[in-house]
Order: sequence, then C-alpha cells, then structure tokens
Amino acid sequence: MAPTDEDDQHPTRHPAATGTTTPDRPPASGGVAPATRMPRWLPRAMVLALALIAAFQLGSWAFHQLTNLLINILIAFFLALAIEPAVSRMAARGMRRGLATFLVFLGLTVVVAGFVTLLGSMLAGQIIKMVEGFPGYLDSLINWINESFHTQLRRVDVQEGLLHSDWLRKYAQNSAAGVLDVSAQVLGGLFRLLTIGLFSFYFAADGPRLRRALCSVLPPARQAEVLRAWEIAVDKTGGYLYSRGLMALISGIAHYILLEVLGVPYAPVLGVWVGLVSQFIPTIGTYLAGALPMLIAFTVAPWYAVWVLAFVVVYQQFENYVLQPKLTAKTVDIHPAVAFGSVIAGTALLGAVGALIAIPAVATLQAFLGAYVKRYAVTDDPRVHGHRARRANGLGLLARARRPRTAQSDPEAP
Repeated sequence: MAPTDEDDQHPTRHPAATGTTTPDRPPASGGVAPATRMPRWLPRAMVLALALIAAFQLGSWAFHQLTNLLINILIAFFLALAIEPAVSRMAARGMRRGLATFLVFLGLTVVVAGFVTLLGSMLAGQIIKMVEGFPGYLDSLINWINESFHTQLRRVDVQEGLLHSDWLRKYAQNSAAGVLDVSAQVLGGLFRLLTIGLFSFYFAADGPRLRRALCSVLPPARQAEVLRAWEIAVDKTGGYLYSRGLMALISGIAHYILLEVLGVPYAPVLGVWVGLVSQFIPTIGTYLAGALPMLIAFTVAPWYAVWVLAFVVVYQQFENYVLQPKLTAKTVDIHPAVAFGSVIAGTALLGAVGALIAIPAVATLQAFLGAYVKRYAVTDDPRVHGHRARRANGLGLLARARRPRTAQSDPEAP
C-alpha cells in the first residue's frame, strides 16, 4: 500500500530494546527548561535575615541617639554613690531618706552657688580694673618700643589703627554670630546639669527600693553578690572623692601661700579656685585653674604672672609623680600605674567624664573580682624578693665561665 501524507508527517518509531530506556533529549533551541522549586526554608530565612539587619540598624541608631542620656545617667549614678554615706547616716537617725537627700543636695547647691558668685564678682572686678588700666599699659608698651627701636609711635595712632582695622571688624562680626551658639551651649549645659541632678536625687533617695527591685529578679546567691558589689562601689567612690578633696585642699593651700607672698589680690578665692578646678576637671583642669591667677597676677606686675606659671608647672609635676599616686593608692586601693592607665582608657572612651569616673569604676571592679581569685602562699625563694640565687660552691659568673677552659687544659684538675 502506498504511503500517505500522515505517514510522512509522523514516521514510525521502532520500540527500544528490551531492558533499556530512551534517554530524554535536551529541549530544542529557544525552549524553556522545567523550573526547579524554591526550598521552603529560603523565604523564611530571608525574612529573618532582613528582620535581624533592621533590628540591628534600629538598635544602633537608638544607641547613638541616647548616648548623651546614658552618660548623664552614669554620672548621676556615681554622684548618688558619692553622697550615699551621708544620706544613709541621716536616714539611720530617723530622718526620711528623701528629706536627707534633699538636704545634702541643698548644701552642695549653696556651696557651689556661693563659690561661683564670689568668683564671678571677683573676676568682673578684675576685668573692669584691667579695662580702666589698659591705656596705661599701652603707654608703657609704646614707650618701651620707642626707646628700644627708636621709633615714633603714639597711642592715638595705635588706637586709630585698631579701630579701623579689618581684623577688629571681622572679630566683631564673628562674635555677634557666635552669641547664639554660646547661648545654646549654656542652655544645653543647664539642661544637662538638671538631668544629672534629677537622676542622682532619685538614685540616692530610692536606693533601697532600687536594690530591692534589682534583687527581686535574681536568685539568692546572685542577690548577695549584687549587694556586695553595690557596697564596694559606695566605698570606692567615696574614697576617690575623699582623695580628690584632700588633693584639692593641699593644692589650694599651696597656691594661696604663693599668691599671698606675691601680694596678688583675692588670694583665698583664687586658691580655692585652683584646688577645685585642677582636681575635678581632668586633664586640662590644671591649666584652666592656673590661667586665672596668672591673669590677675599680671595686673599687679607682669613678672608675677611668670612666677605663677612656673609654680603651677612645678606643683603639677609634684602632684602627678609624688602626691597623687600615694593618695590614690591608699584611698582607692589600686596601683598607681593602674590608676594612670584607667584614666587614659576612660578618657579615650568617654572623654572628660570617663577620666573622672575611671578610677572608682576600676577600683570597684578590682575589689569585686578579687574575691573570686584564688590565692596561694608564696614560696620562700630569694628570687621572689629580687635576689639572684647563688651556687653552693660559691663560684661567681666569671669563675663558672672560666672553669671549662681550665678543665680542658688540665685534665687531672678536680
């Protein structure tokens, strides 16, 4: 029978051999391969990863936004620890804890406000005196320049040049523009002081309640450790402030004696200023404290300012290398090198605040961890005391070095 068109279009396929399978042919060019199914866990893992990244970004942003608040709370906590002994003493005598905290804060506020008021009035009086005496200082300087360099300068010419100078105009414009920045910084500083005072008041007044709230979520063994750490922190912080107060007293007395000998006015107030600022403003406090006595001493005699500067530098070295290591090691019970390193680390982490609270924080941590370090009796060895051990035959180092050579040259020698 003749083949038809259907037979031409659909050729007959011969069956495959028995026991074999026909391999699948690859799809023709331009065809679509069969899609593989996505694992069921992949969408869930992607959603979880995105959620973790978003949570990390949100936490990082919130932490950076709240950094200043956290630092203020940390300062308030250490301030509350510092006044805790006084508040506890007054509360033990029957006074309400809130009232005792208020009285302590009131006393501190009165002392600080009185000191700032007295210092401000003294500084204002000295500035007025310097402004009134500026023409005389300028005449003395012009006369010295004319005699030394044979010039013909006049005070009127100098004043006219200053009044019509571009530098003075630019300085006035920048000062007027910076008034708003200074006002914003002052308001920010007052708000920060208010925040620190409020938190420290609550920490000191509600100290027992805070400790109970913290211990209520811990097992009994952990409660004892937390209470012990709290007590150590109170002792170490109080000891640190005691050492700083003692150094401030010594520094104030020393600078008062110098200023009194030189005849500088307001010597008692300046002594208190130097003592407080140099001890309670870390790193740059010494130089800020010495600037004001130098300025006032300059109004008396220019060379007096040089004497004050020299005394400030010498006393600072004495304090750093002699006074501070001994007082800090005794009151806070840490090695002077550890105290110095902790101040550097605290400054690198939190700036001036870190430098101020670094020593009591490290002292608290050291005292708390010291209870968990097992100690053993030290062996009675001379090397412990820094003495080198000697041989029983008494041979020195040189003799031990020469002995083998002698033994080789004379084999019968003992």
